[in-house]
Amino acid sequence: MGWDWNNIDAGEENVDFSKPIKNGPTTLGFDYFYGFTGSLDMPPYVYVENNMPTAIPNRETENKDKYAFWRKGPTASDFEHEKALPNIISRACKYIEEKSKLGQPYFLYLPIPAPHTPILPTEEYKGKSGLGSYGDFVIMVDDMVGRIVDAVEKSGKAKNTLIVFTSDNGCSPASGIANLKTQGHYPNYIYRGHKADLFDGGHRIPCIVKWPQKSAPHYVNQTICLTDFYATFAAINGYKLEDSEGEDSYNILPLLESETHIEPIREATVFHSFYGQFTIRKGKWKLLLSPSSGGWSFPKPDKDNKIIAQLPKLQLYDMQADPSEKNNLCDKYPDVVNELRSLFFDYVKSGRSTPGNPQKNDGPESWKQLENI
Repeated sequence: MGWDWNNIDAGEENVDFSKPIKNGPTTLGFDYFYGFTGSLDMPPYVYVENNMPTAIPNRETENKDKYAFWRKGPTASDFEHEKALPNIISRACKYIEEKSKLGQPYFLYLPIPAPHTPILPTEEYKGKSGLGSYGDFVIMVDDMVGRIVDAVEKSGKAKNTLIVFTSDNGCSPASGIANLKTQGHYPNYIYRGHKADLFDGGHRIPCIVKWPQKSAPHYVNQTICLTDFYATFAAINGYKLEDSEGEDSYNILPLLESETHIEPIREATVFHSFYGQFTIRKGKWKLLLSPSSGGWSFPKPDKDNKIIAQLPKLQLYDMQADPSEKNNLCDKYPDVVNELRSLFFDYVKSGRSTPGNPQKNDGPESWKQLENI
């Protein structure tokens, strides 16, 4: 979350859970907050409402099960890992109901703790998928999201409520991908790699938008990025972004409102892997500024170095003809490589990928080592 616990020194053992957190969501623009500090496998396991923990840790919990794993850490008296998802969903539904009764518009940001580890389907979902705990957990997520949609329907405001359902990465190996494949289920479909990688299995995600009053059901066949919702929501509210705001955000409202808009909204899209390696996608072309996966799949940085040393330093794929990223075309299309490489460095050096005045980058300058490849 980025907040600061009230601690004397670094380390959970020094946190005073009886005091407010600092730099939390309500400090940074939200009117109300309820949640916890990270994923359900990261301590401390404490709910926070607005800026105050709802209960003091009275025990330490840990689960070493491969799929239901969470790290050992202080756990509040009102915190149960298995009930975290239903709890968050129930509170979100209540929030929708309350806002609707008051006739107030609202923005609800709901990052749910699933299907991330620990994989904890409750009893009513166990065995439903036929694919083990992870499949059951995904079904549980679907049902929980359905409850949010139902709450919006019951509010009477569904027609003019914009609902976005998406994810932050492709399926994780923690789900047991190899085991799922033996059962005929491919969680990342035809795409290479998985969470943490430069390959599309790491970054191609579901993105479903429902807005009956403005958008008829249709399919958008072009690349967008979650950063684009920043500029899109600004446009919906008539807010003009400053040069220092949403530097990598494109307004995708034309794609939502029109079934026939075919002109690409984005010039290109830059993303990076778990190890901070980069790729850039423009149209059908995707250039990986790395010889490896950049993440957790083969060839993995720091593990498969002997193999990586023998590979081309760059990877170029035609994502229309080769969506599984099997055929590296760097040698065949050097002009495309140079174009994408130059565009990547233009973006980095100007601190933005949208039109506007140059901005300063916030992150480390690890990209500089790429200029010589």
